[in-house]
Amino acid sequence: MHSQENSSQAGTAAPRSSPGVQVVGAAILDSLARPSKLLAARRSAPEALAGLWEFPGGKVKPGEGCTKALHRELAEELGIRVELGAEVPGPSEQGWPLNRTAAMRVWLAEVTDGTPEPLEDHDELRWVDLTENALMELPWIPADLPIVTALQQTVAAGL
Repeated sequence: MHSQENSSQAGTAAPRSSPGVQVVGAAILDSLARPSKLLAARRSAPEALAGLWEFPGGKVKPGEGCTKALHRELAEELGIRVELGAEVPGPSEQGWPLNRTAAMRVWLAEVTDGTPEPLEDHDELRWVDLTENALMELPWIPADLPIVTALQQTVAAGL
C-alpha cells in the first residue's frame, strides 16, 4: 500500500521534491478505525474561492516537513490537534495538482484534542457523510474533487 505517518512522528515526512509550492491538507474523519464522516471546510477567501469547500491545510514553509506543516496549519485554522493516518496517494510525488505551480499531499486524520472551529480562512465547517451523494452535494474547489473521489476509494479499501 502506501506509507503511513503518525502524529507522534510529526514533521518526519520531508517535503518531496517539487518544482513549485508544496501544500498539505487533511481529510479529517470522525474515526480513523471506522470512518463515516468527513469534516469539510468552506473557504471565506480569496474571493474566487469563497463559498467553496475544501480539505483544510496550507503551504509548507521552507525547511518544514510536510506532516509538521499540516499539524501547524490545523492548529492555526481549526484550533485542533490530530492523529494522522494514511496518505491519500496522489498522481505525482508532490500529491494532487492544485494549479500550475502548486500540489497538495493529503493525509487522513482524526481529531485528538480540541473542537474544530473556523478560526482562519473558513467561515463554516461541516461533518459530511462519506457517501458519494452527501459529498457531492457540496460545491468543492475544483482541484479538490479528484481527492474527494480518491478519499472514498481509500476509505472503501479499508484505509
